[in-house]
Amino acid sequence: MEYLNLGILAHVDAGKTSLTERLLHHTGAIGTLGRVDTGDTRTDTMELERRRGITIRSAVVSFRVGDLRVNLIDTPGHPDFIAEVERALRVLDGVVLVVSAVEGVQAQTRVLMRALERLRIPVLIFVNKIDRAGARYDGLLSDLSERLGVACVPMSEVDDMGTATAKVRPLSPPAGQAEQLAEHSDAFLTAYLEDTLTAEDYRAEIVRQTRRGVVSPIFFGSARSGEGIDGLTSGIREFLAGAGKPVPDDRLRATVFKIERGRAHEKIAYVRVFSGEIGARDHVRFHRRGLTKEAKVSAVRVFELGDETVEARARAGQIAKVAGLKEIRIGDLIGVPEDEGAATQFPPPALETVVTPALPAQTPAVFAALQELAEQDPLITVRQDDETRRISVRLYGEVQKEIIAETLAAQHGLDVDFSLTRPVLVERPIGTGHSVWFITEKRNPYFATLGLRVGPGAPGSGLTFGLDVELGSLPLAFHKAIEETVDATLRRGPSGREVIDCVVTVTHTGYFSPVSAAGDFRKVTPFVLAEALREAGTEVLEPVSRVELELPAGTLPATLSRLVEGGGLVTGSVVRGDRAELTGVLPLGEVARFDQQLPGLTHGEGLMITEPAGYRPRVSPNRPMPG
Repeated sequence: MEYLNLGILAHVDAGKTSLTERLLHHTGAIGTLGRVDTGDTRTDTMELERRRGITIRSAVVSFRVGDLRVNLIDTPGHPDFIAEVERALRVLDGVVLVVSAVEGVQAQTRVLMRALERLRIPVLIFVNKIDRAGARYDGLLSDLSERLGVACVPMSEVDDMGTATAKVRPLSPPAGQAEQLAEHSDAFLTAYLEDTLTAEDYRAEIVRQTRRGVVSPIFFGSARSGEGIDGLTSGIREFLAGAGKPVPDDRLRATVFKIERGRAHEKIAYVRVFSGEIGARDHVRFHRRGLTKEAKVSAVRVFELGDETVEARARAGQIAKVAGLKEIRIGDLIGVPEDEGAATQFPPPALETVVTPALPAQTPAVFAALQELAEQDPLITVRQDDETRRISVRLYGEVQKEIIAETLAAQHGLDVDFSLTRPVLVERPIGTGHSVWFITEKRNPYFATLGLRVGPGAPGSGLTFGLDVELGSLPLAFHKAIEETVDATLRRGPSGREVIDCVVTVTHTGYFSPVSAAGDFRKVTPFVLAEALREAGTEVLEPVSRVELELPAGTLPATLSRLVEGGGLVTGSVVRGDRAELTGVLPLGEVARFDQQLPGLTHGEGLMITEPAGYRPRVSPNRPMPG
């Protein structure tokens, strides 16, 4: 049996979940077609998903196309849940990117396509809603090529586009695509110039280039009526089967991309197996950032048809639900840890809000519930101040805040209020500082000598911890205590802000045997580190977003002026006829406000795409944005 792990990605409301239901029904995996508006789809299982009609958590279902077993992953479309999409990308062999024939290419569509291109994941594009008024064909093909920046190969055309009677007809061989295909294949170019190409040659070349992530076949249809679904299903089998071959190795390699709680509140990990196999009663190792743990698997279930699972050993290419690993987390690598360096495509959230329980006595319960939510979504960071007991949460946007509030109320019976969302400010060393606290000093009440040197690291490097002393100069437990405390202290920072991109080096150590303990080093480390940071000096940084704007050329001056007034930096502008493109950087705290003002600035015709772009020195703590 051959396996394909397929993602369904789209901008919100493009019809992604409806397409998932239609594929399951078309292939016989389910007998009854679910609908988003009636809340009975197979993938939107959370009550909040059913009520709101949006996907919040990635869901897995399975169907067959001939001898190909497809594990289909339905991912969220709203930008606030981009972390879910990021995790799904790591386990996919191919993607169907859904675009509405009416709304066309949206900002989120472009963000998703960029991530797919970086990872070279093969992409089929499904143009949905061909039976809706306002649906386009030629204009949409141009938008897909120009605005997504992909080599598009239409595999079908549509009669009566934009009407209830819209019908799809296949194109074979695809007209006018020879030059595009020849750009990526010398052999195809030679055959084209010699005029020896057959329809089968065209098709075979499209298959090869699709699997390499060079071109994207485009299928048209309607998830609502089922028109064009047969062609898409055949295309999945033809173009994507074989795109994700297992690693030729019998050692276990697997990645955890989702965690949920079972009926008995036990952890269940969703795992993609890349090589080897995993089954019940296996003892496995799992790894995260240098930490390795071992546990016994109690149960493994693999997907059969629809959302049904069966007990079985999970083999290379399969997705399984694994129970028994109590300390497992999303992102952990099971088995061989070679892939630990896999890069995250989306950065962690840089917005923060304070969570206040309606009843102060419920503070511990709220914190525990939020930690459980963060376990399911590790890019939601939950913190509690040791002194004030104030709880704060880092997230991507306002919709995420609403979902957290509704989840706490529905699942835990807890009512909370949120403060205004603010960007997370951080600090970074700007020089080098050094501090030593000796055991014999009056200011040092601990049985530990420690010296630390602090300096700036490369942007995005995080914490780099090193030793200028012999590793054997201290017991290993003392070294570990120093490193862990440095990490924890920098996360809080001397001024309450996290310190990033920092190089910390141990320069002096000393202890009294047998009096000294690891606790002495844990207690002295924050004092030494704070003193070294003061000597080094730090600068306050604010998170920024990279922005791209498409707008009428006549509105460019006013829009550019407002971007600059909001603390933005313009990096480029191009005018093409009556349209203009503007690129720049904008403080994250101003993005939502600028987005609200954009329609008025551009007569309702402006489009903005934003992506996190790291941090920069804070320009002004109180930058007004004119209304």
